[in-house]
Parts: sequence; structure tokens; C-alpha cells
Amino acid sequence: MILLAALLMTSTAMPSPSCQVWRREQAFARSVREHDAAAFRGFLAADAVFDANGGHPLRGPAAILPAWKAVIDGKALQLDWQPAQVVTSADGRLALSSGPYVMTTTGKDGQVHTAIGRFATTWRRGRDGAWRVQFDGGDEGRPADAAALAAFDRHRDAPCPEAR
Repeated sequence: MILLAALLMTSTAMPSPSCQVWRREQAFARSVREHDAAAFRGFLAADAVFDANGGHPLRGPAAILPAWKAVIDGKALQLDWQPAQVVTSADGRLALSSGPYVMTTTGKDGQVHTAIGRFATTWRRGRDGAWRVQFDGGDEGRPADAAALAAFDRHRDAPCPEAR
């Protein structure tokens, strides 16, 4: 009986809110890596704001999706990111995920340019329990060197720190 109770508790244990967001952030990045616009759309809150820290924020999926189409398609540039830290609010309804991103573009000169920077995503838990992107933004980045790219690759799809 005790063994059965222990098995039920471990099999039904929900990951912490931080780990839930960690995994959502990874899946969100994967939707872009895999060029899956439908999955990407599924991560957006109805009132999401992208480029929230920029001069011209994009408000709502109707503005975000067309602006990000070439990014999701991987034609204009290749973008990848991964969480390094997730912090949740005390009430468990908001979370901030941040970490490195890598962006690769081809210039008009035909040269490939790779930048690395930091992103920040604010997630809000909906009434249905799903975490969705509320605000998304990042810095301008800097030219990526081999060491920074190697570190990024080493940590790709790392498990949530609480689950290690």
C-alpha cells in the first residue's frame, strides 16, 4: 500500500512553475528551429507584445506573425535561443525567462554574420493552466566568437535546473 501511494505521488507530481516555463521556452525556441508557424502561434497570448524593449513594439498575433514569418521560415535569418534562468512570481501566474540567443544572417556582401545576445520573455499562466508569451524582447547582440557558440551548443535543451 505504501509503495502504491509513493508511485502515485511520483507519477502525478507536476513540475514546478519554473520548470514548466523552462520547458515551454525550449519548445517555443524549437518551434522556430523547426519552422513550425502553427506551434509558434500557440505560444502567444492574445495580447502578446514582441520587441517590447524596442521603439516599435508589435502588439498581438496579427502583428507578430507576419513580422516573424521570415524568421520562422528561416529565410531572413536563423534564430535560436534557450533559457538560462526562470523566475516566477509568488502567486505563480507570471514568469520571466532569460538566456542567450544566437542569430545568423547573410549580409548583402554574401558574408555570414553570427551574433549572440540575451533575450527576456515574460510568460503568463492562463486560466486553462497553459503558459503563454506576454512580452518578448532582447538586446542588439554582439559578434559571436567560437567559445560563445560552443557554450551555447553545450547547453542546448538542458534540463530545468530544479530537475537535475
